[in-house]
Amino acid sequence: MPDSRPGRKPVPARAILEAVLWLLNTGAQWHMLPQCYPNYKTVHRRFQQWCEREVLRELLTQLANTLRDEGAIDERESFIDATFASAKGGGDDIGKTRRGKGVKILAIVDRHGLPLSVSTHAANHHEVTLVQLSFDFYMLEAKPQHLIGDRAYDSDGLDDDLKQDGVNMIAPHRSTRKLKTQDSRLKTAATCGATNVAGSSSDSLPGCSGSDGSWFVGNITPPTSWVLCSSHRLPCC
Repeated sequence: MPDSRPGRKPVPARAILEAVLWLLNTGAQWHMLPQCYPNYKTVHRRFQQWCEREVLRELLTQLANTLRDEGAIDERESFIDATFASAKGGGDDIGKTRRGKGVKILAIVDRHGLPLSVSTHAANHHEVTLVQLSFDFYMLEAKPQHLIGDRAYDSDGLDDDLKQDGVNMIAPHRSTRKLKTQDSRLKTAATCGATNVAGSSSDSLPGCSGSDGSWFVGNITPPTSWVLCSSHRLPCC
């Protein structure tokens, strides 16, 4: 809520939100906020209040479910991937890896590239162990029918856990994996089909002529500040 101290007119929430969106889109530091917006200290303070009260999360959840009801979001076929963000200065939930200290940013998007979940985790955790945690930040009431990822998500244990929630995990098999059953071959074939529909990247799938899937179907352009590169990068903001 706006500051209620006497003698000072509260800055409208709309102006604060527009300033926050500018910062998220540009990736600029707080003190670089243009003068056409409220003072950056005011924006930062209000933003922290919203985060503590989960105001923004509630708004995004309501917006996402409204868009789903209107058909603008199609979560039946969603995509998951992670990227490493360096954090040399340390901080909370920072993990040490061969690439240095940092965090993993994990995102789930719908088939059009609209974000459904974005979360950060210590970088020393494998993606397989983070998938269920990412659903704690999922903005839709209904989970995806099919969740598509790269080889990092090839895990029988993860498949079984997600099936209990009605989610079918589709991922190409790791090169070191031994295909034991016909179901494994069928899974690889299904992955080829799904990822070819989704798009293409530089990683070829084993046993098929297609390519590993990227975030988006065809040439659909994602929203501003959510440009995901062909190397599976996550939001730039």
